[in-house]
Amino acid sequence: MAFAPELAEESEGFDADYFGRLAELEPGSFWFRSRNRLLCWALEHYFSEAKTFLEIGCGTGFVLAGIRKELPRLTLRGGEVFSAGLSLAANRLPGVDLFQMDARQIPFESEFDVIGAFDVLEHIGDDELVLSQMYQAVRKGGGILLTVPQHSFLWSEVDEYSRHVRRYSMSELKAKVERTGFKTLRATSFVSLLLPLMLIARLKQRPANREFDPTSEFKLSLPANFALERVMDVERAMIRLGVSFPAGGSLLLIAKRPPTGQ
Repeated sequence: MAFAPELAEESEGFDADYFGRLAELEPGSFWFRSRNRLLCWALEHYFSEAKTFLEIGCGTGFVLAGIRKELPRLTLRGGEVFSAGLSLAANRLPGVDLFQMDARQIPFESEFDVIGAFDVLEHIGDDELVLSQMYQAVRKGGGILLTVPQHSFLWSEVDEYSRHVRRYSMSELKAKVERTGFKTLRATSFVSLLLPLMLIARLKQRPANREFDPTSEFKLSLPANFALERVMDVERAMIRLGVSFPAGGSLLLIAKRPPTGQ
């Protein structure tokens, strides 16, 4: 079902041609695999009674496929503005309802127990409008899961290529979420133990006299990819124990719509 067909092929905020590259990289990348494990844990830990889940900006369907594997009790839905992403997601997610839609105009009201947006908000100029739409679409007592890139000092060609509007600070994201009406349950950085390596990698990208490869951060040797994934496993274990990191390449925020009121 298409709710914003005029945006299906071209829209500000993302290069639709990138979906094919992502689909090839995601299954073997420590970053995408580790993020999936963190999201599945957060979804089960903070919303153990949830039955329905919508992902906004579901892209190639990699996150939804991971959630379906780990939490098969959930009824999943996915929304994506680009038809290129939806076609890839449909191949990964037979039987899952997928919608072509604009995150700024979510066509549901009090419909889902949990809504997720993973590395989506940074692409959209009016991110608070998206958050208000998520508030409208989630049930009272339900909640949201968000991930976004963190720290403006990490801004690089990767952000430019990905058409990011911003990288967030924790205080900025929390303030925007809470202005919408949500109550923050947990906010923590992740990719924290690897932040020094990430900073070095971003600094190396800045010289302008060489060809830029936006996927270079994910093209690692098997031993390097394995080692970094183990570091992320340690970090996730610390987060599960209650550690909230103040700095990192990304932010995870979990919030809840109050069970009473508007």
